[in-house]
Amino acid sequence: MRMVDLIGRKRDGLEHSPEEIDFIVEGIVNQTIPDYQLAAWCMAVYFQGMTPREARDLAVKMAACGEQVDLSSIPGIKIDKHSTGGVGDKTSLVVAPLVAAAGIPVCKMSGRGLGHTGGTIDKLESIPGFRTELALPELFAQVKTVGIGLVGQTGNLVPADKQLYALRDVTGTVASIPLIATSIMSKKLAGGADGFVLDVKVGNGAFLKTKEEAEKLGELMVAIGKNAGRKTVAVLSAMDQPLGQAIGNALEVKEAIATLRGEGPPDLEELSLVLGAQMLVLAGQETDAVQAQVKLKALINGGEGLRVFRRWVEAQGGDARVVDDPDLLPTAPVVVKVKSPARGYLTAWETEALGLTSMRLGAGRARKGDPIDHGVGLVIEKKIGDWVEAGEDIAKVYANSEAEAAAAVAEVLTEVKIGTVRPPVSPLVIGYII
Repeated sequence: MRMVDLIGRKRDGLEHSPEEIDFIVEGIVNQTIPDYQLAAWCMAVYFQGMTPREARDLAVKMAACGEQVDLSSIPGIKIDKHSTGGVGDKTSLVVAPLVAAAGIPVCKMSGRGLGHTGGTIDKLESIPGFRTELALPELFAQVKTVGIGLVGQTGNLVPADKQLYALRDVTGTVASIPLIATSIMSKKLAGGADGFVLDVKVGNGAFLKTKEEAEKLGELMVAIGKNAGRKTVAVLSAMDQPLGQAIGNALEVKEAIATLRGEGPPDLEELSLVLGAQMLVLAGQETDAVQAQVKLKALINGGEGLRVFRRWVEAQGGDARVVDDPDLLPTAPVVVKVKSPARGYLTAWETEALGLTSMRLGAGRARKGDPIDHGVGLVIEKKIGDWVEAGEDIAKVYANSEAEAAAAVAEVLTEVKIGTVRPPVSPLVIGYII
């Protein structure tokens, strides 16, 4: 078998056999296929795509070529949740303790943020003392006793994907739907869960800008999961404005705590209940998603979700006092209000640009390995469709200096649109792929 022949087959739109997929993945891992041939193959996939069977085989093979997590020692059905990334997306901080409070074990590996999207691990590390690096036996023991554990992804998970992604990043093939789907699902499969709830973001703050793109990705990821024997559902959710109000690590933890108290932004609570309900259904605890949402809302109202969050923080070495006093979380020294430049309806937020503004303040990283400042970020105080008066507060900037704050305020003013006609309010949950 020769890689040049496989490049030609994919260039011509032909389907790879399982044996050909095995050859490609083993060549990536063993470094027997040169980068220039892998780059040509990625471009062929970019233009010709993959069948669901090909994508399943690629994801399964990549998962098998690295460390695979065995969750069988943890009783019960384990359901993982994944988001394709957005601005202000802190749902894992709400959903995980709620689902654990409902009796479903949550054992999850999460990533760090890059670019305009945040990472769950970075957010948790804003809690003083919180450990995100646990050996797997320690993690499993914690899940058995506390019901929940979340750590950073192991370095040996899906090594083929790491190499392939680095190549895609410099060859203009990152946006390939099949390669995105197989990258995500290979890591999910290696993580060992029995099923997956996939939050596929769509809009100007998401990687996927159109519903059509999001549907294609969601359908392929669901097909990969199901074809690999895992229960899988995708939820398409809108990302045309930040989720909730907070953008930035400690700010988002504060908002998650408020949501578990029943005092959070309505959109964050809504999406958290939707995603959590799907996890309960996949785990077999509920048959009806609406009833599952009612159950999770009761866990908020009764305080059970917040109590699990506190035990979770304690178990991973964090200062649990932040649950009762969120002001113990890191806070930027300079807070400046952003005033509306005009009177009218807020018609749009440039959401990706808001994420990049927060990143430049220090809340995110432009390159892997960049340091994170947990106290900085933005709080968006007005949503699309809200009426604002000229000079009214529409956002707050949390910064380390007056100069950085002033620069961020100027950026935010270019990232908001005010008009005279109230825009239609789009639904937060766009649809499901089951």
